[in-house]
Amino acid sequence: MDYFDLIQKRYSVRAYKPDPVDDEKLDRVLEAARLAPTAANWQPFQLIVARVKGREAELKTVYQRQWFTQAPLIICACGVPSKGWVRESDGANYTSVDVAIAMDHLILAAANLGLGTCWIAAFDPVAARKVFGLPPGVEPVALTPLGYPADRPRAKERKPLSELVRRERW
Repeated sequence: MDYFDLIQKRYSVRAYKPDPVDDEKLDRVLEAARLAPTAANWQPFQLIVARVKGREAELKTVYQRQWFTQAPLIICACGVPSKGWVRESDGANYTSVDVAIAMDHLILAAANLGLGTCWIAAFDPVAARKVFGLPPGVEPVALTPLGYPADRPRAKERKPLSELVRRERW
């Protein structure tokens, strides 16, 4: 699919079919995340792939929407700040940015393969730490179900470029 068609057609899926995602498609989606650019190419992220079946109640402690556990898989994208690049001038740690870039590659690859995702940030990080067994120093940044869409995209509402882009200076 043409890249611009892909970014136009990708949407946040909020209903999933129970059909399993084959390992080849999962591996391609994960490979897309692995290939994402990161600051200094340090890749300070880890992706946890969790199978939903039999864990629905536990996973709903992390995010309680009914559709969250409809997909066969959930991916938790985590950052490891101690392994992230830090800008020297102000100490800004780019780990969350790097995780976001990897997650963006993942969701676009999924859409290209006919899979659905929904970027979730409004989850319970304490529950996520417990459910996904995160060690100290690893931070959950974003979650997404991964499966086949059972809904249809809604019209995208986006601000016009004139509200988002400035030329030369603020």
